[in-house]
Amino acid sequence: MAPASPTSGRDPTKAKSILILNGPNLNMLGVREPTIYGKETLQDLMTMAARRATELGFLTDARQSNHEGDLITWIHQARGEHHGIIINPAGYTHTSIAILDALQVSELPVIEIHLSNIHKREEFRHHSYVSKVARGVICGFGGYGYVMAVDAMARFLKE
Repeated sequence: MAPASPTSGRDPTKAKSILILNGPNLNMLGVREPTIYGKETLQDLMTMAARRATELGFLTDARQSNHEGDLITWIHQARGEHHGIIINPAGYTHTSIAILDALQVSELPVIEIHLSNIHKREEFRHHSYVSKVARGVICGFGGYGYVMAVDAMARFLKE
């Protein structure tokens, strides 16, 4: 049996959909090291991203998990349900070849995002497996980075 094409399962009459994935510990935004990650909650950031997507004529599906397997399963499902992926892999940025592989299999445009500037932090945070498949990386703009990522993804999807 042939694998599903990246467009199978999508309704062409509906607005294009962007999956926004958030990795481990991002559920603690607002209380976890606010001097690094800001005082906004993950819900605040996802509301801002969804609002911007709606202004641009797109839908969003935002999810968070502390479990690598959940993120991988959602990436696999995105292949037939969404048109692009914005991902903040958090700690998995530097460790997960499995997430890199899943993103490659999705065949969808990917934007990697980080709230802090990972290049100004500890040396181990400078390497990203996800960057190898991402069309672009946004880091260091705090929560506004999600709005920037939606803008960039909208541009990619309209090309």
